[in-house]
Amino acid sequence: MVAKTVVLIARSGSVTDEMREIARREGVSAEKLRDRIASGRVVLLRNTRRSGVRVAAVGEGLSTKVNVNIGTSGTVVDVDMEREKARIAVRYGADTVMDLSIGGPLDEIRRILIKESEPLPLGTVPTYQAWIEGVKRYGGVTMPSDWFIDVVEKHLRDGVDFMTIHAALTRDLVEKVVRSKRVMPIVSRGGALLAAWMLENQEENPYRKHWDYLLELFAEHDAVISIGDALRPGTIADQHDEFQVAELVEAARLVRSAREHGVQVIVEGPGHMTLDQVVADVKLMKSLTNGAPYYVLGPLVTDTAMGYDHIAAAIGGALAAAAGADFLCYLTPAEHLSLPSPEQVKEGLIAAKIAAHAADLVKLGPRAAKRDIELSILRAKLRWSEMFRYAFDEEKARKIYLQFGARTEACNMCGQYCACLILSKYTRKREEPSKEELIKRVQTAPSNSLTLL
Repeated sequence: MVAKTVVLIARSGSVTDEMREIARREGVSAEKLRDRIASGRVVLLRNTRRSGVRVAAVGEGLSTKVNVNIGTSGTVVDVDMEREKARIAVRYGADTVMDLSIGGPLDEIRRILIKESEPLPLGTVPTYQAWIEGVKRYGGVTMPSDWFIDVVEKHLRDGVDFMTIHAALTRDLVEKVVRSKRVMPIVSRGGALLAAWMLENQEENPYRKHWDYLLELFAEHDAVISIGDALRPGTIADQHDEFQVAELVEAARLVRSAREHGVQVIVEGPGHMTLDQVVADVKLMKSLTNGAPYYVLGPLVTDTAMGYDHIAAAIGGALAAAAGADFLCYLTPAEHLSLPSPEQVKEGLIAAKIAAHAADLVKLGPRAAKRDIELSILRAKLRWSEMFRYAFDEEKARKIYLQFGARTEACNMCGQYCACLILSKYTRKREEPSKEELIKRVQTAPSNSLTLL
């Protein structure tokens, strides 16, 4: 393979300026980062065709990253609304954006959203466009297998940084799952489209058939393959069944193949899963893939949170990330109900950001605790104007604080009976601990701290 990917550069022992900058931002040594890139335990989400992207480094020993899904639906095509969602993602701290558009002029929308989401890396699911435009072009589901690869190539040329490729879904698994007693045989939209194509044409998954050429394409652009989980559980009744696990085993084989070719790869995970299964899922995936970065949708820890699925996902996401998952895909309050509004995108993003930060307090300890300690010091002293700057949504925090007017030095929950006010006379002269001392108190949890679940 001619392309000199970041994996191959790292394996040569070199530390690039890009690695040094990411290491500085993440608070790790550049040499450790290089070694993790070389082994495939860290990936850099970016495409060499695009400049000005703030690279999202995902993987072992790094802060948990958060992705925001946006894009048109088959029934609601409002490009201006999707532009606004992209701007919200940038403003409220997303690490990446994915364009999942399935309605309207897809090439044009993708290029618009790449621009609107800058400087964040952008991902796509090329299967959507391959199916939608392939049906029109070929008059049905008869599009040839290499058509799916042509669409991948188009996305890479546009500068897409990472793509969901459902290459672990085999024809054999499809034929078995559609005859199974699963509640939802396939809940993944991209997986369902590929499954239908395989069943109609009696052929193997096009991404598996052309896997070697796909690796060449991704190496040329040094972009990241995200191996999709077409058979993730869409309900807690299907969690960790034979189909989910079988697809994960296939994904692990593809991870090894990509690494052999110096191509960056991550693996996507569940799905709906009860709390007691989340840690086991992360440990299984990490074991099978030798530490590949894990990108999880939720996990949703209950099927019943309609209108509040962002909360159910934040609960599962915090637990998964604390156990070693690296990348959270947010959910919004509109999940399972509707295309989300811009406000719902914001709510979903902030919920996922809180989950990621809560997990980092476990994974990274003092490296993640600075924000919490600084805020707590200000809170103890009732220094409101400085406090608000630490909120994930400063505008909302201020609005709630002032909703009944600022009637005392404290807030209106306790008013004049605030604990900080009552004791201020007696605590004013005490020797306070330094910020550095307080941060050091937040120790990284033992590696087995979550096994009780």
